[in-house]
Amino acid sequence: MTTPAEPTAKPTSAKSPGRRIAATLILSLLVFVVLWIAAFTWIASLLIASGFFAVIVAASAVSDLVEMILEAIATVIFVVLAAIAAVIGAIFSLFS
Repeated sequence: MTTPAEPTAKPTSAKSPGRRIAATLILSLLVFVVLWIAAFTWIASLLIASGFFAVIVAASAVSDLVEMILEAIATVIFVVLAAIAAVIGAIFSLFS
């Protein structure tokens, strides 16, 4: 029996900035079309859709930074809690 060949191309990350921008651009275009058809003039729809695009792209960029900071804080908190648990465990093991 032969083993199946390994795929040579690595799968691309879904978190790449190009994919985020493309997906947000498509969503903004959809928002623009829906607003233009529903109620607004094309200028108002364009302004709202561009604001939607800018907010989503900016929030996406900032969320990576916030996620990294929160993970670092969580790691520090868990290390402190583990140290406290180890000290309490050692104290209880002395008296049992």
